[in-house]
This record gives sequence, structure tokens and C-alpha cells, in this order.
Amino acid sequence: MTPPRIPEPLLPLAVPVGDLSPYHRNPRTGDLAAISDSLTVNGQYRAIVVNRGTLTGRPNEILAGNHTFKAALELGWDHIAVTWIDVDDEAAARIVIVDNRTSDLAGYDTALLADILAELPDLEGTGYDQDDLDSLLDDVELPGLLDLTSDGAGTGEKATVDYLQWGYLQWSSTRVRITAEEVQALSALHDKFIEDTNGDLGFGWHLLQHAHKQADAG
Repeated sequence: MTPPRIPEPLLPLAVPVGDLSPYHRNPRTGDLAAISDSLTVNGQYRAIVVNRGTLTGRPNEILAGNHTFKAALELGWDHIAVTWIDVDDEAAARIVIVDNRTSDLAGYDTALLADILAELPDLEGTGYDQDDLDSLLDDVELPGLLDLTSDGAGTGEKATVDYLQWGYLQWSSTRVRITAEEVQALSALHDKFIEDTNGDLGFGWHLLQHAHKQADAG
């Protein structure tokens, strides 16, 4: 059994899951696997909404959070945090529909979403996997060349360099996708280079030499 992960501020709202019933006509289908993963990693970060049922004749009926409730059941939770309302059939139906519809109508700044996901140490509990992130990055338009304040050679001149982004490597007009594992390997090489040289000037050439050595060794 997975113990409920309910944060302390929500604990006073926790009730036995056996006291609750899902909405009798919920048109929404949810991704229980993703919700279960979120509950396992993130815990229950908001209460579900339950209708007391005084006006409907259906006691303790869930209006918002039906799939969170089902995922908690699958995980073996015995309690879940709840906020209570008491509305009639018409109001209950409106709440169920609008709770689902507002999610449908919402959109994303995909570039910002990709940046946030890429900055996380892993994707657990986000509902996204690496393939999802790769697809988001496919839709992100890479900027042009980056202007640096120095060419790094002590000439006082500025320099223009190609762009390096999580998931992509670009030089000149060539752009290739690199995997998360390859990014981690590049990061490790970069960290070691900075540790050895106290800077990253010449890292590109060092990287090429590293690749040549690996090719020769193979």
C-alpha cells in the first residue's frame, strides 16, 4: 500500500476515500498513469471538490478531481484531502463541465514549457517524458547567431558564435538533435575542462580532439 502523500496544510481536509463517490455522469477520461505518477512524486498538492449531496440525493459525490480520486484508490490511499460544497443537480453539472472545459481551453507557451522541463533534473511527476520534451524542442525556433562581448583572444573585438541549446547542437547551417545522455556527456566534459583550465576558452577544439581520440581508439 502506498501511504497518502498529503502535505500538512491539507491534512485537516483529509477524509476516508471510502466515504466518497465519483460523479455519476463524468464525461471526462483522464490519464490515470500520469496522475498516479504525480501523486507518487508530488503528493496531493490541491484538494478535490466534493458535493455533500443534500440537494441532489447523492451524498459525497466528487465534482472536481474524479481521476485524482481514482488514482489514489489504485495507489491504495486510505485518505484524500477534500473541500466541500453543497449544490443542486444543475450547479453540480456546471461545475463538472467547466472544470474539464477550462483545462481544454488552456494553452501553452511551448518555448517556455520546454525551457522549464529541460531545467529539471528529471521528468518524473510532470506528465511528460523525454519524447514529449524532444517534440516540444522540435517546435522551438532557435535564435540566430549569438553576439559575444569578446572574441576571447584578447583583441578587444567582439565575436559571433553559433547557438548551443539543450537537445540541439548547431554550427553554420547544420543543426542536429542530441539526446539527453549526449547532453550529460557534454556537460561532464565541459565541467572537467573548466576544472582543468579555469575557463571554457578552447572547449570546442578540446571536444573535437576528444572525439578524434575516441575514433582512433575504436
